[in-house]
Amino acid sequence: MNDPERRWRERTFEAVVFDWCATGVSHGARAAPIRRRVAMLCAAGAEVAVMSDEDLDAVDGRLRVRPGGPGRLWLCVSGGLELYGVGEDGPRLRWRRSGHADRAGDAGWAGTVPAGEPDAMRAILACFDERGIGAGLVLVVGGRSGPAGEGGPGGAIASIVEARRATAVSVAPECDDLPPGVAHLGGGPATLLHLLDRQVRRRRHRRVPAMDGDPAWTIRETGTDPSRHRVTETLFTLGAGGFATRGSVEEPAHGSVPLVLAAGIYTGTGSEQHLLPGPRWTGLILRPPPREDLRVLDLRAGVLFREEIGHSPPVRTLRLACVSRPGVVAMRAEAGVGRLRAGSPLRWPPEGEVTEGRLDGHDWSRVTSGHAGVAAVAAQRTGRDGGVRTLERIVAYTADPAHRPVPRGAVAALEAAGEVGFDRLLAEQRAAWAARWEAVDVRIPDDPETQLAVRFALFHLWSNTGCGEEVAVGARGLSGKAYAGHVFWDADVFVLPALVSMRPATARAMVVYRLRRLAAARARAAALGFSGARFPWESATTGEEVTPARGHLGGEAVAILTGRMEEHITADIAWAAAHYARWSGDDGFLSGPARPLMIETARYWASRCQVDDAGRAHIGPVIGPDEYHEAVTDNAFTNVMARWNLRRAAELVSPGDEEGRRWRVLADRLVDGYDPASGGYEQFAGYFRLEPLTMAQVAVPPVAADLLLGRERLAATQIIKQPDVLMLHHLVPEETEAGSLEADLDFYGPRTAHGSSLSPAITACSLARAGRPDEALSLLRIALAMDLEDLTATTATGLHMATFGGVWQALLTGFAGARVRDGTLCLDPRLPEAWGSLGVRFRCLGRRVRLDITREAVEVRTDGALRLRLGTGEPQDVAGSARLPRGR
Repeated sequence: MNDPERRWRERTFEAVVFDWCATGVSHGARAAPIRRRVAMLCAAGAEVAVMSDEDLDAVDGRLRVRPGGPGRLWLCVSGGLELYGVGEDGPRLRWRRSGHADRAGDAGWAGTVPAGEPDAMRAILACFDERGIGAGLVLVVGGRSGPAGEGGPGGAIASIVEARRATAVSVAPECDDLPPGVAHLGGGPATLLHLLDRQVRRRRHRRVPAMDGDPAWTIRETGTDPSRHRVTETLFTLGAGGFATRGSVEEPAHGSVPLVLAAGIYTGTGSEQHLLPGPRWTGLILRPPPREDLRVLDLRAGVLFREEIGHSPPVRTLRLACVSRPGVVAMRAEAGVGRLRAGSPLRWPPEGEVTEGRLDGHDWSRVTSGHAGVAAVAAQRTGRDGGVRTLERIVAYTADPAHRPVPRGAVAALEAAGEVGFDRLLAEQRAAWAARWEAVDVRIPDDPETQLAVRFALFHLWSNTGCGEEVAVGARGLSGKAYAGHVFWDADVFVLPALVSMRPATARAMVVYRLRRLAAARARAAALGFSGARFPWESATTGEEVTPARGHLGGEAVAILTGRMEEHITADIAWAAAHYARWSGDDGFLSGPARPLMIETARYWASRCQVDDAGRAHIGPVIGPDEYHEAVTDNAFTNVMARWNLRRAAELVSPGDEEGRRWRVLADRLVDGYDPASGGYEQFAGYFRLEPLTMAQVAVPPVAADLLLGRERLAATQIIKQPDVLMLHHLVPEETEAGSLEADLDFYGPRTAHGSSLSPAITACSLARAGRPDEALSLLRIALAMDLEDLTATTATGLHMATFGGVWQALLTGFAGARVRDGTLCLDPRLPEAWGSLGVRFRCLGRRVRLDITREAVEVRTDGALRLRLGTGEPQDVAGSARLPRGR
């Protein structure tokens, strides 16, 4: 509670808690003034809680407020024994303290928590938390005088950890023994009304809302380092509903790449296809622009806050992408009068055909390329609050991959958002993100840095993926231009397994994206002389191969062979469909909508395999996940994934089907590279004969070994780019030999450069599963730093979506040991020494699941019946909650 006076004077609070005695109503004051202000705050989206020693009838009977939302009213009455939520239909009991007889002995801050009830304050904060309102956004007003513990401000607020970021003030005429950080304002009921008026006024004048600086939920950047600027604007990307905006500053800045992208909206042809930038909406005229600022990404609320340093009044902005209103974005800004000008609410991107105009009193702009396009409609208002100029801007986007979008289609969404108003939009936003975090989250009390970084990964998995019947997830999501928005195996093997545990409908839509391009995959296979369907290494609008033929490595032009040879993606896509069905419990998906995909991919492998005179089947030349070695034969990952594909498809045809029988026979004949002598897998035929170079002889990973050694020199060594064989153990452990994971970790770990951002997280997952969680944690931290610390100097061009997906898989399937087999959630947790506990929340088999893992037990909570197995124990049915002891 540092600098409390500045905090209560200059902040817009999202919740206010006050003592009923501070209103004076109990001593004869009129209730109308407090009633009016409470109603106005609730209508604007703020939460209000009243605390009193009196009973419900006494307080509610005089206050008589029936808020219709979005803000809520709470009455904590009878000395903190009961908490009621008040809506249009009146009060409803939310919480009642047990053990009433012990109440008198509790310690507390009586100035805010009547009769000393810290539990009551915790209950109120928990209700605020449901709406995404942290303690740093709460104003607490006490109204009694006297020493601590005798009716005056005491120590409960300071003693409750959850409340320590709250701003606490006392309006008692006299006040002794104030806890540190509590401001004594005095003035009684008149001061309370003044405080509430200030909050109403700040909303009416469209002042920039405050943010909660909770270190468990915020990513902060301070300074003016130009080399970091483009990285920061990538990290601070905000997205929802298939649209995303890079976190560029509002004014023009050297090196900045402001960008708005829409999922699946491409421009160009062939390998030149890339995501089409839409109209930009965050531009402002700031003269002079800030020289230094603090920028904060609030993961808990999904907002980006900015405040100028060293200038008064400072430039402040807050922006959001509405989760509950797809395509709607909003911003407030303020600065000293004369410094801030709004300018046009929509700015042209650097490419595309742009048209603009006015429609129903709103500015609109549309960017098109061929038939595809992105359109936006905007409304903005400026105002003044004393010496501060304010601006509010709300924009609605629409996009269409096949037709030029009609701006009028966004007008209704814009007007609906405008009618609700910014404050309510923000309240909706906080509540929507709170619901997300309630369903999916991680808790690592002993490792707050890792906990925050994992939350950052989850945030962007939500923000950079679209919604709708089909979803295309590019390698960098919607955060930058790298890889042109093309869809790789990253989406199917790294992102989809994460999303199916977060938002199953989106994971299903990712498979639908592939299903709708099955015809293009069939045509590709036929053109190459094969049966079935072969999916492209890089996909965009139509599902045709869009991998460039040439690129650059260290300034040298090189041929790109992945589009011709990295064929494992065909089996990866089949695996993604099966994984979605297995994890989500969507039992009819494989035998229904996804059946053609499973069958056609199996037909491709059946025609692609070559059987030698000894009856063994081979596949080559190919490129495996380790792209340092090209045109190899019998890549273990490719062959085993093809084998899995053949066997899984055979299960979808009738037992007597001749084609299915041939698939099973061929699968059994495929060479898989297993070497009984070493107990592990040879990555491809001849790999063991290469120069046995390890990374200890070259450089410290992660590193781009091809830049260090050159392509030809590297291809002659055993140095690999990323886990290749290990991916088998990760995706299809049932297809690998028992005990081979440990052997492969020991052999390939020292040879892995981690030259791909996909690499560290999956290696961490494999290490955890092998019972080596401390080593796994080291690799996990590398993955978490990939973007936050820009380890590979590539974050400026976009976030690494596969890394985020891999991170969540490492937590969920690695450390928590969660996998689904035959409709049963199987758990085998492995905690590193640094973690005393691990909490994860996720979705599985149609249920919301919460695991609290310690070394002694696993606490399980679900919202419905779930079959579960811990370790090698017997499966059991869990409904509600259960405690499963862990064997030692």
